[in-house]
Amino acid sequence: MSGGEIVVLVGLGVVAAGLGWLRWKRPDWYWLGFGWLVTVVRLAWSYRSVMGACGLTEEPSRSRVILASALDRIPARAVPKLRRVRITRSGLVLRITILPGQELLDFDAATERLRHSWRMHGVHVKAVKPGFLEVRLIGYDVLRRVCMPRKLPSELLKVPVALRADGAPHIRDFRASPHELVIGATESGKSVYLRGLVKGLASQRVALVGIDCKWGVELAPFSRRLSALAYTPEHATVLLDVLVNEMTDRYALIRASQHLAPDTPAESITSDVWGLPADIRPVPLVLIVDEVAELFLIANKADEKRRDHMVTQLVRLAQLGRAAAIYLEVCGQRFGSELGTGATALRAQLTGRVTHRVNDEASAKMALGDISMRAVGAATSIAAERPGTAVIGLVTGGWARIRAPFVSLDEAAAACAEHEGLTPDIPSLDAFRPHHPAPADIPAQAKQNV
Repeated sequence: MSGGEIVVLVGLGVVAAGLGWLRWKRPDWYWLGFGWLVTVVRLAWSYRSVMGACGLTEEPSRSRVILASALDRIPARAVPKLRRVRITRSGLVLRITILPGQELLDFDAATERLRHSWRMHGVHVKAVKPGFLEVRLIGYDVLRRVCMPRKLPSELLKVPVALRADGAPHIRDFRASPHELVIGATESGKSVYLRGLVKGLASQRVALVGIDCKWGVELAPFSRRLSALAYTPEHATVLLDVLVNEMTDRYALIRASQHLAPDTPAESITSDVWGLPADIRPVPLVLIVDEVAELFLIANKADEKRRDHMVTQLVRLAQLGRAAAIYLEVCGQRFGSELGTGATALRAQLTGRVTHRVNDEASAKMALGDISMRAVGAATSIAAERPGTAVIGLVTGGWARIRAPFVSLDEAAAACAEHEGLTPDIPSLDAFRPHHPAPADIPAQAKQNV
């Protein structure tokens, strides 16, 4: 072998090793540089045969049959038309026109076959408009190393908290999904998800209220941005009473602003705070409940009475809080009907569902059973070495896997300290402000409500 041939072989080996290293360490760079080209060639070469092998073809139309008979040929089966291929940072997006008689579920059932046929990491299908589908091919595991997109929405009550398995950011939109249930076992990444949410809300004109029955260890670091904090069930009871009163006052404000006189313009009538003039509109309020199971635990008959009252107030806030711009973020290690009276009623009001790795199937069913049993199976199969991974119910229907980027406690606390000036002044919550005297100093009149 000549010296030139050796140099060429060594060069090819170095290039192959470099591509392998790039594919492992920076799969997004590898995909944008080389992976998309290989996939597009494979897609163009095998599209018709893959559609046929996956059962996504149909009988030819009558005009094709007549034309084939005239030419003395066998008519080929009709194939869904590939209208457009778009390259993204994580894969390809195909726009497909489906054939008469086909539906979204036909393609959804074939996603695993399409994934293996085109050697992709994932395939996701969604309807665009009648007759058109969007098939998103994911070229690598985007959840192995979470990298959030650079351009993210920065609107009030919209917080990008995680990355979905299809490469799109998951936005926690409180206006679209007012209340959310977040569950996960210890070390599953639930706290990281919560930190990211608090960090995102800290820079917005929003009141943050916390109930942390773990003596405040989770939410106390964010106290400089909190409008109220309760860290025992007893103080949580008083705080919930105050929040219900605040909600009632907001409804009174809405009612007073409706002006239902016969000559009232239709555009001035509203049924929630968002229709009020900006100068009198109350600030949105997000109640974060960490370890909700602690609110359900009882040791004696007196505790049972307090628990029932607390759960009733929580259910009232969940049922009526949306119109008053009061939103709930309920977190816990587990959540099931065995927690006691009111658990199922509360869960029914929490439209958003985020399920990290759980230790029992019952908790996954409680959170995702009414969305999809496939989602329950996906939640119970999350690996322990993938903290932050979760299964969510989508507002648009269906479910998806997500993973939150790591947010340290120091990082979230620093964001809260930086935006301390945005903490709104709500007089009814002054007694619960973390920088005020300890909650043990709550006025005696408020204690009588416990």
